[in-house]
Amino acid sequence: MSLRRLRVGELLALAGAICLIVALLEPWYEGAIGTLDAWDTFGPAVVLLLAALSAALAMIASALTERSSALPVATAVWCVLLGFMAVIAAVVRVLERPDRATSVCVGAWLALAGSVAILLGAWLSLRDERPSLYEPISVEPRPRP
Repeated sequence: MSLRRLRVGELLALAGAICLIVALLEPWYEGAIGTLDAWDTFGPAVVLLLAALSAALAMIASALTERSSALPVATAVWCVLLGFMAVIAAVVRVLERPDRATSVCVGAWLALAGSVAILLGAWLSLRDERPSLYEPISVEPRPRP
């Protein structure tokens, strides 16, 4: 298992997954009652962000462990779909203000950046140009009679 097997798309999705993990720990909104994080305002949008995070981690794990490209491409397809839904959910979370919040904090912006990175990384990883685990076979041609 080598990180050299990861391509640009998987690395971008990994950066997006790290952004989402950090975003879940940071405050998202600030208001009269104090700061609110993702867990205080838990809803369908946070579930979609967690689904995209899980899909990105599955895509990275399959890219690192699988010998063929079938499973990594299949997980990338699902990651594109979930990443797209997560971008929409993150935009809604940035635009809405739950519980009379007055400002949006760093967590919501990190969630938006992470979901966009996951979507773009999954889209880029759909190309099947994965480096192989094995050296290509070189067959010498038989001499002609």
